[in-house]
Amino acid sequence: MTICVRCMVSGKVQGVFFRAATRQQAVQLGIQGYARNHPDGRVEVLACGKPAAIGQLKAWLTKGPPAARVSGVTCEPVPAQTLQGFSTR
Repeated sequence: MTICVRCMVSGKVQGVFFRAATRQQAVQLGIQGYARNHPDGRVEVLACGKPAAIGQLKAWLTKGPPAARVSGVTCEPVPAQTLQGFSTR
């Protein structure tokens, strides 16, 4: 079973390799989707994969890479999508 979530990560999450580190985590977990910067300073993460893997990625998003300072993460389920790999945008 595959589920998809869209998470918005706020705090100091741009300019600290957050998207690249998120991609690395997602690839290790077998998750498809993307991470992209928003003009308001947040990072959007669309992730599709097995529920356990999505849970692990969501937990990682609350910390991020060492230089990040995550102040909040909100996630919502979205309809399942067929995606190839995990990209940064």
